[in-house]
Amino acid sequence: MSDVADALALLERGTHEILLADELKEKLASGRPLRIKAGFDPTAPDLHLGHSVLLTKMRQFQDLGHTVIFLIGDFTGRIGDPTGKNVTRKPLTEEEVKANAETYKAQVFKILDPEKTEVRFNAEWFSAMSAADMIELAGQSTVARMLERDDFEKRYQGGQSISIHEFLYPLVQGYDSVALEADVELGGTDQKFNLLMGRELQKHFGQSPQVVITMPLLEGLDGVQKMSKSLGNYVGVDDAPGTMFNKLVSMPDSLMWRYFELLSLKSNEDIEALKRDVEQGANPRDIKMVLARELVGRYHGEEAAANAHKSAGNQLADGELPEDLPEVHVDFEGNEQAPIAAVLNRSGLANNSAQAKDMLGNGRVKVDGEVVARDHMLTTGASYVIQAGKKRYARVILD
Repeated sequence: MSDVADALALLERGTHEILLADELKEKLASGRPLRIKAGFDPTAPDLHLGHSVLLTKMRQFQDLGHTVIFLIGDFTGRIGDPTGKNVTRKPLTEEEVKANAETYKAQVFKILDPEKTEVRFNAEWFSAMSAADMIELAGQSTVARMLERDDFEKRYQGGQSISIHEFLYPLVQGYDSVALEADVELGGTDQKFNLLMGRELQKHFGQSPQVVITMPLLEGLDGVQKMSKSLGNYVGVDDAPGTMFNKLVSMPDSLMWRYFELLSLKSNEDIEALKRDVEQGANPRDIKMVLARELVGRYHGEEAAANAHKSAGNQLADGELPEDLPEVHVDFEGNEQAPIAAVLNRSGLANNSAQAKDMLGNGRVKVDGEVVARDHMLTTGASYVIQAGKKRYARVILD
């Protein structure tokens, strides 16, 4: 039974909620390989580490011997966005969905084990459904039940329209679990209603209800807001090895264990050992390097991970940071954005505005490892690693 307890402890790590934990324990104790489902949008992915939180949990299931089902919602993708919030999204063709699926595979199989992954498309069963079948499915819920979903309730109370087909989406997602005979479904906290719908439909169709696991949003490198490319606080899955290494090593110490918890595939025991090292005086930067090497190795290979950290004299040339990275606060008095030239000038990375513009014009300024142009804007309330020329660098916090 200790093996089940250890597995449960690992799978509980970093989760937002498990419904129900006792049922997960029972399923693990059965000894059979479980079927772990997660659904994904069929649009082409551009993943950062925030997106990988769910995939990392899926990989933990795989490492315990279970099968992951990577479900692509091509049936829903072909008829466009159901929420009405994104009017510009166009229905996808079958060819576009297939092309996007290949892009997904190239990225997600850096985390998932292809040998233990089923890639499925829900058009496989929905395209064969008749109108009568869909009406029977719609009969498994009520309008009152659908209005319990937070976004539907808010729109209804606010007098905003809700299309009939939008009510079908939780049922469609729930029926995916029936078709796949899922034991566990993973999703974000915003998916809880739809995930629970899967449990209800499985009961109706005589199946054992799936366990629902919701995963939290990952904070970005600023330690405050969720990881987002638009906020500039992200680590991209396709970031160059040196850039990825730099970002992770330079993150605030307060984020370190959160990132280990949600992104590392190390055991709980290994992470506890690292925590003891810090308690006994180890430099937090050295611990962050352990995580940085693990993630660089995952996305770029072990050779890239082994070479990620160079000697101090070569760090800037190789795109890595020195150990004595200075930290500078710059106040932009409540403005939401700040021009990069002004940031360089006020932070002391440039002697004056003219020099700032000159360095920007010559491509000699990098923000988080990426060269930026003169018109580049930074979001306040975040921090950035900025290099100006070959010898000036700092972590700049925009207040």
